[in-house]
Amino acid sequence: MVVNVLIFLYGYSIGGYVNVFIFRYGLIPANVFSASPDTDIADRMYPFLTSMFLHGGWLHIIGNMLFLYIFGDNVEGRMGHFRYLVFYIVCGLAAALFQFVTNIHSIIPMVGASGAISGVLGAYMTFYPRSKILTLVPIFFFIQFIHIPAAVFIFVWFLIQFLSGLGTLNVPKETGGVAFWAHIGGFVAGLMLARFFDRRPYARGAPTGRYFH
Repeated sequence: MVVNVLIFLYGYSIGGYVNVFIFRYGLIPANVFSASPDTDIADRMYPFLTSMFLHGGWLHIIGNMLFLYIFGDNVEGRMGHFRYLVFYIVCGLAAALFQFVTNIHSIIPMVGASGAISGVLGAYMTFYPRSKILTLVPIFFFIQFIHIPAAVFIFVWFLIQFLSGLGTLNVPKETGGVAFWAHIGGFVAGLMLARFFDRRPYARGAPTGRYFH
């Protein structure tokens, strides 16, 4: 969270040069293969990593950091600091790769931590499917807060990402928007890898401590 916030504040501090910064370190799928033959392979590949620490605006980073804070601390407690860091980066790379292969000709830079955070959601669903998430739910003309099992909350979230991702498959390469396939790729990677990064004997249940919402 600190690294994400500091990089965002740096981009905010350079004013009009932030677009140059984002185009330099964001992942532009079309550039991976269309770059000059003299371009070093590392220069083609590093945006897969650096893009996950960039954000496009205040709402973008606040939303991502809120989800990371809500779901990340219990997953980190389950994995341990170093394993959690490796897991987070691996899920972020998987998310970037998934978005890349589904939108390979895009000339729009992909930025954001949401792919890696989606992996954290996958791990949370694996470790704590029955924990309760305090959720804002509109019921007709009323809005109520109710506790929903994490497995239900995250499944509905994933379904929305998948259906939204299907709607982006035929959009023009010049069109920006939400990188839904990065969310899907990160989430699937998190589901698949969570148990390998668990430092404790596997036990399903709710995390100890406070409720999350």
